[in-house]
Amino acid sequence: MPLIIVTGLPTSGKTTRAKQLYSFLEERIQAPPPSSTTSPTTTTSTTPKYRLHLISDQTLSIPRSVYDLSATPAHVRSANASEKDARASIYGAVKRALSDRDIVILDGLNYIKGWRYQLFCESKAVRTPSCVLQIGCDRERARGVNEGRLGKRDTASASNGDGEGGDKVGKEDGSGDGDVEGPYEPENWENLVFRYEEPNPMTRWDSPLFTLIWEDDEARAKQVFESMWDTIAGEARKVVRPNQATVQRSRDAGGDYLYILDKETQEVVKKILDQQSDDGGDDIRLPRGGGSDGDDLVVELPAGKKVGLPQLQRLRRAYMGLHRGGIGLEGVGNMGPERIRETFVGYLNDAFENDG
Repeated sequence: MPLIIVTGLPTSGKTTRAKQLYSFLEERIQAPPPSSTTSPTTTTSTTPKYRLHLISDQTLSIPRSVYDLSATPAHVRSANASEKDARASIYGAVKRALSDRDIVILDGLNYIKGWRYQLFCESKAVRTPSCVLQIGCDRERARGVNEGRLGKRDTASASNGDGEGGDKVGKEDGSGDGDVEGPYEPENWENLVFRYEEPNPMTRWDSPLFTLIWEDDEARAKQVFESMWDTIAGEARKVVRPNQATVQRSRDAGGDYLYILDKETQEVVKKILDQQSDDGGDDIRLPRGGGSDGDDLVVELPAGKKVGLPQLQRLRRAYMGLHRGGIGLEGVGNMGPERIRETFVGYLNDAFENDG
């Protein structure tokens, strides 16, 4: 089932919306299908069709300090190992949970378009749809939320008298971005806002794109969630196909195309070396192989000289380089042993003719 990527500015209300979405999907998953009817005296225990997961920095115990570059030396900021390690943990959690029976809500900044593209590719690899939920919030309002959390943290530190406010704040601060997560340091917050890359619905990895803004009430949120459910799990859900470039070309039923390619070409080279004379110009007859009936294949060697092993191996490697990736093989059908041998003999004859 699908991957839902939640994105938005820091402290813009992402976690609250993610939790609202989780509650909505949980109800939809548990609800019986509209067509199902049960007798009042009959009890049924059915397993839900889908499983639901909410993945975030909080659920993975990733502190917000990993995104802070202010304390990092300038010459190592581009590496930013702590943030990359955090994304690796998130990616691993998503990959483990994602399947055709699981709905995964990824709550987080998700501010890098390359990161969203990576998640899109992962969902496509398991043939499940993905979508993006953008949380819209005015920059000044989000900054005010963060400053309010900083003030609460400082107050808590002073009341504790030990100088440790921790990375947490008290429950429900009115921010809408989680009830236990702490603030960003001011410089870190500004840096994340500067680096934020808004989703673009014209790109395939940011579509379909759904949007909720700060002022949207519960009714509006439910309307957006209904549209999202219909797109990713309802009648409007599209069939997801993997990238054709990543699908292995099947040249034979056994799946050992490369092994057969190497074996058959080696066999042809060996027979040429065994049967040719010192004077050259021989016609080397080879069986088609694979139990095929018909005339033998003929390799026409150049006259007046003997073909050596280095030349044959060079031609063999060139032939394998062309055919290993399936270049130009879309119309040849199944490349079994007899077809490989036939095309390799034709390739050698053309090469010898051009050399002559």
